[in-house]
Amino acid sequence: MTTAPHHADQPTPLWRPDADRVARAQVTRFHARAAERHGAPAPVPGDPEASYAALHRWSVAAPEPFWQAVAEWCDVRFSRPYERVLADASMPGAVWFPGATLNYAEHALRTAEDPARAAGPALLHTDETLDPRPVTWAELRTRVGSLAAELRRLGVRPGDRISGYLPNIPQAVVAFLATAAVGAVWTSCAPDFGARSVLDRFQQVEPVVLFTVDGYHYGGKRHERADTVAELRAGLPTLRAVVHIPLLGTPAPEDALEWDELTSGDVEPVFEQVPFDHPLWVLYSSGTTGLPKAIVQSQGGILLEHLKQLSLHCDLGPGDRFFWYTSTGWMMWNFLVSGLLVGATVVLYDGSPGHPDTAAQWRVAERTGATLFGTSAAYVMACRKAGLHPGRDLDLSRVRCVATTGSPLPPDGFRWIHDAVAEDMWIASVSGGTDVCSCFAGAVPTLPVYVGELQAPCLGTDLRAWDEQGKPVVDEVGELIVAAPLPSMPLRFWNDPDGRRYRESYFETFPGVWRHGDWITLTSRGTVVVHGRSDSTLNRQGVRMGSADIYEAVERLPEIRESLVIGVEEPDGGYWMPLFVHLAPGTTLDDALLDRIKRTIRQQLSPRHVPDEVIAVEAIPHTLTGKRIEVPVKRLLQGTPLEQAVNPGSVDNPALLAFYADLGRRRRQG
Repeated sequence: MTTAPHHADQPTPLWRPDADRVARAQVTRFHARAAERHGAPAPVPGDPEASYAALHRWSVAAPEPFWQAVAEWCDVRFSRPYERVLADASMPGAVWFPGATLNYAEHALRTAEDPARAAGPALLHTDETLDPRPVTWAELRTRVGSLAAELRRLGVRPGDRISGYLPNIPQAVVAFLATAAVGAVWTSCAPDFGARSVLDRFQQVEPVVLFTVDGYHYGGKRHERADTVAELRAGLPTLRAVVHIPLLGTPAPEDALEWDELTSGDVEPVFEQVPFDHPLWVLYSSGTTGLPKAIVQSQGGILLEHLKQLSLHCDLGPGDRFFWYTSTGWMMWNFLVSGLLVGATVVLYDGSPGHPDTAAQWRVAERTGATLFGTSAAYVMACRKAGLHPGRDLDLSRVRCVATTGSPLPPDGFRWIHDAVAEDMWIASVSGGTDVCSCFAGAVPTLPVYVGELQAPCLGTDLRAWDEQGKPVVDEVGELIVAAPLPSMPLRFWNDPDGRRYRESYFETFPGVWRHGDWITLTSRGTVVVHGRSDSTLNRQGVRMGSADIYEAVERLPEIRESLVIGVEEPDGGYWMPLFVHLAPGTTLDDALLDRIKRTIRQQLSPRHVPDEVIAVEAIPHTLTGKRIEVPVKRLLQGTPLEQAVNPGSVDNPALLAFYADLGRRRRQG
């Protein structure tokens, strides 16, 4: 295999796939087929980088043949044919595959139709005991069929909403697939969400059925949820039925239906054939101000986008075991369940990411034979800080890809996976959002991995970096723009009848294109660097820097557990940039540590981004999905009242916010 020419200014890849891996990758075979049948440019022999670049250019320049090629490659079953692929490319409001009908759940369960695979595991479920328990394809299909029939008996119709207050367990997958089978709309929250947070979400969509547990185990402890469930029932007057799943073994509350009774029938599923743009689920943004945005995505759009991502980008198929550490309250759960679409075995872990110790997730990967292990960048950095060496201490020989998301993976995270897990490891840092339930950039199995960089924009994603004037920039920081529609972009937000909130969220700054709210750099080598949220970017004397760059530098220091940096524009035109630090146990913020923090930022990043103050705090606040809360803290520091700046129900520890509100008040007073 030949490689791209090496220039003096071109860094050396940390990892490069060998020729055999490139040849076997599904994206390689897809490219050949697309060139043969759909007008894609021919692959460049011996040059996977040039080949992918050409395929990507075609995928965004010719969206109709590209998405048609994906649908054919992934054998999408249209029960009624489509009139054309993309009838209207405007954003918002793109019209995909008009006239077509299909069903997501039918595709998720089609592996069960293969007699050779029906007895194999569709799901492998484990908890903190690390004892994996399989659910076969045949069992999954029968349970979904039984539950779908019961939902119809309860009067559930296409378009009705069904909600789950559930951990990451097989019952959640069965409930979701049965919902999709009947054409109803799924929505879920994890049971560590309190009643107010759940009601802020579920009350918007008015569910008719609620699936719920009596509690769950986490961190070696039992967490009862009967009281919370009672609050949910009282706050959701549209419910016609509540289904009780006794994870802790308690009897069903009054009037609740028993899970086992609804799923024990031997029933072949009936899949409602729905239009391509029929709603599949409602996801929720972090909702740091006001009510969470209730994001509606379609059966066809998610089906096509996830088939593309999982087969062509993640290179998953039959024989793979797909594990991503997630909860049902995060879009990565929905993405994980879609592993069923490509015939992979989906690994469900219901437990703490760090119990009994930091190595917990690696042990799950070992015990379940995971071939793709997905986690958060924060977990990788915690493993590095703890000095773990999973590749030496565990059998991770089946893992061929470690993927991370949630925040940019710092360069040290790449190096740690390479050094402490495996040198021949495909490291896929990916970036996307709940808003599309997918990735804009990330994994490509045929491309090299460079430290601190995402491999490439995803196929079909017209990814750009724009300056403030809306001009594209390369090798410079710009706004993350998607200049053409994707099938999984929201149909709408729930309870946003005129579409105003949807337009304001993505299309107001640059009309007609999607502005995501991240700073990125598209490099001239075709890779992508994500710098953090553009709405909390640090902009000093015209020099912009993402908060992720500060965190990556500061949190290398062993004394710093976590940090939060905020840039505050002040009324007099000044700019105040405090750095809040959560210190390691036994550490104090003395002059020596203060000096080391400032010196680290000055030397590694920029003298302009040395903070004005470093302030020790008891902990850093996060959203319920684990993201640092930057914008609401910025508003508090600017003097916005607490109740206007943030929805406390969206925060993991709302008590922490009072400190920032008080600090903002004191600064305003003088």
